[in-house]
Amino acid sequence: MGSGANRQQSRHTPRRSSATRLAIASLAAGVLCALAPHHARADDAAAKTPQRPAIQSNRWEEDWSVLADPSLRTQPFDGLKYIPLIPGDPHSYVSFGMNLRERFETLNAANFGTKATAPDSYLLQRLQFHADIHLNENWQIFTQIEDARAFGKNVITPVDQNPLDLRLAFVAYTQTFGDGTFKARVGRQDFAFDLQRFVSSRDGPNVRQSFDAVWADWESGPWRVLGFVSRPVQYNNGAPFDDVSNDHFRFSTFRVERHVLGNNELSAYYALYQRDNVSYLDARGDERRHAFDIRFAGKHDGLDWDIEAMGQTGEVGASNIRAWGLGARTGYTFSGLGWTPRIGLQADAASGDGHPGDGKLGTFNPLFPNGYYFTLAGFTGYANLIHLKPSLTIKPVERLTLTGAVGLQWRQTTADAVYVQPNIAIAGTAGRGSPWSGFYTQLRADYAFNANLTGAVEFVDFRIGDTLRQAGAHDSDYLGIELKYGW
Repeated sequence: MGSGANRQQSRHTPRRSSATRLAIASLAAGVLCALAPHHARADDAAAKTPQRPAIQSNRWEEDWSVLADPSLRTQPFDGLKYIPLIPGDPHSYVSFGMNLRERFETLNAANFGTKATAPDSYLLQRLQFHADIHLNENWQIFTQIEDARAFGKNVITPVDQNPLDLRLAFVAYTQTFGDGTFKARVGRQDFAFDLQRFVSSRDGPNVRQSFDAVWADWESGPWRVLGFVSRPVQYNNGAPFDDVSNDHFRFSTFRVERHVLGNNELSAYYALYQRDNVSYLDARGDERRHAFDIRFAGKHDGLDWDIEAMGQTGEVGASNIRAWGLGARTGYTFSGLGWTPRIGLQADAASGDGHPGDGKLGTFNPLFPNGYYFTLAGFTGYANLIHLKPSLTIKPVERLTLTGAVGLQWRQTTADAVYVQPNIAIAGTAGRGSPWSGFYTQLRADYAFNANLTGAVEFVDFRIGDTLRQAGAHDSDYLGIELKYGW
């Protein structure tokens, strides 16, 4: 219900444990069918027994109506996961839940140590509570409160800390017709497209991105069409419940998706990004940016791919926008080998402003990028960039995933700056030096302790090029240790 990203993940990356259980169940059912048909019928009925939903990133997509069956209420506090509203209607209920994320980070130089940035070590905490009210099969009311804190951080920004505030609060409607399903949401919500290169819920930083929006979706067969108009939420760190949205910052989108060549996905969208009083290195004023995006993603045997391109036009003040961005991830998984190795390659490019002062702004705006896309360290911004990243991922045991990668970075044009997340220019780099920005090594481990608790460790070492060094920067290291709990 939430986005193309969630839909894509559900089609292409099912949980390995579920797939294994399904394969075993299918084999057993085939044997029993040949030997004893009445047992096969019994096993088939058992296979259709409702299962507890998995904890999802978008908590409003979880369907806890299965707990209308008392035999499935097997865990503590299940009485709060399913509180019936209308007797006899399993789809009329209230469900409460909670998320907690604790992340320790140590960074020896934010922005590569420019402007005398000191080393920093701190704890980021994000606590969320939600109430999910299903009036019936059609109507849903979802509310989530968030408290995000940064303990011990030298410089606290709006994406680091947001004391008690309203993160989500919307009314949703779903109706199935003969040839399709209509969905709509009104209120504070979030969006995340695909790999979240350019439109994300911003799960990497401590404060996620929300939108006050009207959203509608139509799905029929292989087609899906959706659109929304929104005002992105702007976060304040002063007092509880002080976040705002207004007409000074607006974002609207129309998107079309279609399954092609089996279960692969082709999608395209148009987005209008409007923000007042912005400042780029070569343009200032009100920004009105038109974005045109196309993407093709899928899997075939062990091969997977995700390719996306975006062009941007419009104006910033008196300057015309002519910008573009490209992203591609592909890999091959050797499912027949031990540890299920996957070799991957990521390639990205984004335009910079090649001719300052000519009345044309070429710097790409990544809109609402996800901090996870490159690394959690924030060393890489999706502007004036050429990026190449080979990687290797293995699974030594079922719940453990290990990834190693090397990222190589250049500037698309030396006339523009080197950028860090999300699109912050490093002072003293525009118009100077060579295209080479540097390279980084990334090591990451992810472990699922159980259905509710996951952990991750990530280390990034970035070795800068001469352009950054001449601007007063130095090599930088990052270490992040994270635990996430969902109930």
